[in-house]
Amino acid sequence: MKSRLFPGLVVLLYLIAPSALAQTEPPKFHTNQSYIEDVTRRTSIPVDDTRKMFDLVLGSLPDRVTVFPTENYYYFYFFHNGIRYAGNFRLDPENRDNGKINFAYFVELTEWKSREGVSYALLGRDEGVIVEKVEPLLYRVTSGAKSVLFTLNDLSAAVPPAEALGSDDKFIGPIFDESGIRFFLVFNARLKLFHYLLDETIQVADELVPSGKGDRLLIGRRTGFAYYRDHKLPRKILVGVFGANADINNYFDGPFDQLPDNFIKGEELRDAIIAADPTQKGKIDRYGNSPGGSSRYLIGPYIYYSNESELEMFDRCANDKKIPADLYHACFAVNDGGDPPPSARAKANIKAKKR
Repeated sequence: MKSRLFPGLVVLLYLIAPSALAQTEPPKFHTNQSYIEDVTRRTSIPVDDTRKMFDLVLGSLPDRVTVFPTENYYYFYFFHNGIRYAGNFRLDPENRDNGKINFAYFVELTEWKSREGVSYALLGRDEGVIVEKVEPLLYRVTSGAKSVLFTLNDLSAAVPPAEALGSDDKFIGPIFDESGIRFFLVFNARLKLFHYLLDETIQVADELVPSGKGDRLLIGRRTGFAYYRDHKLPRKILVGVFGANADINNYFDGPFDQLPDNFIKGEELRDAIIAADPTQKGKIDRYGNSPGGSSRYLIGPYIYYSNESELEMFDRCANDKKIPADLYHACFAVNDGGDPPPSARAKANIKAKKR
């Protein structure tokens, strides 16, 4: 679960319509004064009662909101007596049409303290919450007198340029990460590995700067996402996520938890996962979930780095004349932020730092 805040129970929602994202307008300024006022405000909320907290958070929302992340999480955060809590509503495609919504919140993670307990509930009519499908990707959630329309992000028209895909690549779907960065999830059927490609069909909400470890390695100044500019195809492949962001589960911990749930066709994702990892056969559904949804197969073909020097291995691999040309794209995929995939391990001898 990821974190989002609303100070003093006033949700900080930057609900800009997708069509307006590229428009130029003055920045919104934030002050230390407002932060201090939020953390020093004494509040009284039923933080130990998940059902009452659901009503409190829902009641703080406007009548219509936009859910940008593609795993359909609507994140929030708030301060309660000096402590920052994070949480989310989730309209999961496996149960939203059955009138259910997921709700969770918790004391936000820090690098120096392990996670505390998570308050979670799956709510529906039996709990007094009504979830109605108004139209595709639009749901009305009602509790008591409060009703909110949740507009899910329609990326059905988002596809990678044909020239950015190799002959072995299969496009799985578009991703809108909670960092504000869009990706294309692709599967290389020959090498049996995944890549996250940066979506450059829209303006990228970051500044990519050379890492100093090679002119093809670029790092997002805001996000810390590291990319490799492909030698063979006009595209940038996500190869690294700054490890400290993953440790505290913030907006910049990588797109592994924002898969293109609303746009997966049939069994394409499950088939790709099983092709990459045959041990998953019979263990996952079409979304990669385990039975009961207690866990989800992690697609994280990038490293968690703490220093830019760790990214050099991708450039060394890409330029290593000993690696056969048909294994070139295996240079840019590792398993769960750790070991390289079998197709590259024997030839490329890539070593990545474990998460």
